[in-house]
Amino acid sequence: MSKKLILLTLATILVAGLISAGAAASRKHSAARSFSVGLYDDSMTLGAPEKGFPILHNLRAQVVRITLWWGGSIGVAKTKRPLKPTDPADPAYNWSVYDKAVQYAAKYKIKVLFSIVATPSWANGRRSTKYAPTRPQDLQNFAIAAAKRYSGTFKDTDGTVIPAVRLWLAWNEPNSPVFLYPQYRKVHGRWFPQSAYSYVRICNAIYNGVHSVQHGAAKVACGATDPFGNNQPRSKRASISPLAFMRGTKKYGLRHFDAWAHHPYAGRPTEKPTSQPKGKGSVILGNLGDLVKEVTRLYGKKPIWITEYGYQTRPPDRTFGVAWKTQAKYLAQAYSIARKNPRVQMMIWFLIKDESRLGGWQSGFFTSKGQRKPAYTAFRALKH
Repeated sequence: MSKKLILLTLATILVAGLISAGAAASRKHSAARSFSVGLYDDSMTLGAPEKGFPILHNLRAQVVRITLWWGGSIGVAKTKRPLKPTDPADPAYNWSVYDKAVQYAAKYKIKVLFSIVATPSWANGRRSTKYAPTRPQDLQNFAIAAAKRYSGTFKDTDGTVIPAVRLWLAWNEPNSPVFLYPQYRKVHGRWFPQSAYSYVRICNAIYNGVHSVQHGAAKVACGATDPFGNNQPRSKRASISPLAFMRGTKKYGLRHFDAWAHHPYAGRPTEKPTSQPKGKGSVILGNLGDLVKEVTRLYGKKPIWITEYGYQTRPPDRTFGVAWKTQAKYLAQAYSIARKNPRVQMMIWFLIKDESRLGGWQSGFFTSKGQRKPAYTAFRALKH
């Protein structure tokens, strides 16, 4: 064999080896990438877990988002300040409804994502739950207690080990005045984005509290941002657009989180999952890449969690709903879009069952009276 032929043969073998190695690496990367399909409906998981969790199981849900209320009507610590706030067994705490939900989830092998929200009045100067805690340490202490209780080693009073929760979310839509107030405040004659500043303290408290107990086993997401915002501090319902809010969190000291969460709802029924938003600064599913790009610029290649999404139906909502078959079609399209984005690790649909009041939300797979919609079958058929 000539020297030239030998070299050509060696080169061919080398190239083939590189191609094979590249293909193997690609398969390994594909296999390593996780994408979880989930649902969020507190009325079914906290209010009626004996009904809700079998439905979640039948729908093949991999994760369920559950609101862990710090304050509010079913708040763990709604009544008074605990004497030992980092001890989940403190008498001021009542975890019963959450323990039950976590136990049902474990029975059906569904992961729980706890979103901690709502400040008890004793922690924010006797104001409503949408006001941030006066002392972030109070929230961090609660996060520590929650992480201990749901560490997978904590025993209830009857000796039962409470199942572990490893996925956590800091608050809900903090760039909306519905969940965090005020959005702006005047300081020395100028408008200051108070919600972004307050949220940094909220997210840091929850992140630090959970990780101090569960360490690397836990994943804590920040953001959970509303897709819209007017950036008009003088308006009657002032809010901050998601990208502006994210830039504010960076400016005011947010440094550590495991994923950025967002709720990329369409603004109106005529907007498909592929549509671009009408409002400047809005981030819906069709331009989710804008949010991914800004997360990368500010914080690096953090994973993205879509922790709330859905389309309402007509009937019953004639104003904001789409036809039942259209809801099913949009659901399949939306999950396909999310799955194709390598940064998105999770997508959660809201709701399982329509709220009974028309002014509520009607994006469920069942009507309030229990009639099943085509979206049920579409969700169940999603790739897992």
